[in-house]
Amino acid sequence: MTPRFITLLIAFTFAVLSFTGIFAFLRPFSLQLVGLHALMGFVFVALVGKHMANNLWSLKSHLRSKVMWACLAITGVLTLVMWWQPAPVKALLGFSRNLGPALDRFELSDDGMTYQYSPSPAYKMALTIKTATAYDPENPPEIAIWLENQGAYHIKTLRAPEGDAVNSLPYWSFKRRGWEKAKQDADREGDLDGISSATPNGSFDPADYILPADPENPMPYKLLIEINQPGDVDGDYDDQPSLVYAVEIDNADPRTFQLLDLVGYPKREDVEGKEAWSLYYVDDSFGSALQLIDSALLTIERVGGG
Repeated sequence: MTPRFITLLIAFTFAVLSFTGIFAFLRPFSLQLVGLHALMGFVFVALVGKHMANNLWSLKSHLRSKVMWACLAITGVLTLVMWWQPAPVKALLGFSRNLGPALDRFELSDDGMTYQYSPSPAYKMALTIKTATAYDPENPPEIAIWLENQGAYHIKTLRAPEGDAVNSLPYWSFKRRGWEKAKQDADREGDLDGISSATPNGSFDPADYILPADPENPMPYKLLIEINQPGDVDGDYDDQPSLVYAVEIDNADPRTFQLLDLVGYPKREDVEGKEAWSLYYVDDSFGSALQLIDSALLTIERVGGG
């Protein structure tokens, strides 16, 4: 290959790397996009190696210059800063929508839904929902997935509905709004660190439950699902209420596989003029809403655990 041919290939390959790198930063994780960026990177390395071999004598003269040491120092400093990620770098990374493939992934298919959450290599959670006869993949139901502590307080939303779907999941919405208000109050009082410590019912940090600092004294928590098919007329209902499924997770008694149970449907009950929602027993008046989910299996893999 001629030097001109190599140079043009390097330029075009660099253009692909530039565009895929920018899009990978700005968009949610895509295996296709990241794969293209990585594989094209190997091609770019090979082409640069060939270019260096073709210009070995010129390269040697650069290596003997003082500029080479300045460039090496600048590159080294930038590498260390980006590796350590001080506050300004973390703030910049916060603009990225690419959270990685393992941290949080939700997928819909014709026969089910899968949610994966891995906040640490030591903890991998997978929720597999097998759908039933009333599930329509062309018009899937709205769903929210979240964690609560022992006091039934919201601690983290794992999967939130989009747009107006929030109104069709009132139980999750109510819990989430309560959490947001409590966190705002704590911020105003300047006591967020104290509230977010590992207390049984007061922590804002899900790591206190999922990855407790003291393995000998972990705090149980719950994973909940609220699911609703808007406009599902059945029996006496013009629109059947949402249904809530839940399971308790106890790191003191770790289990790899757990099935979620149907725990009720939400109903508003104003208490002393304030909005409140409680769960009520699901009776025979429900129809197709009970056929949205056939089963929901929670799988948790813990390093060093069961």
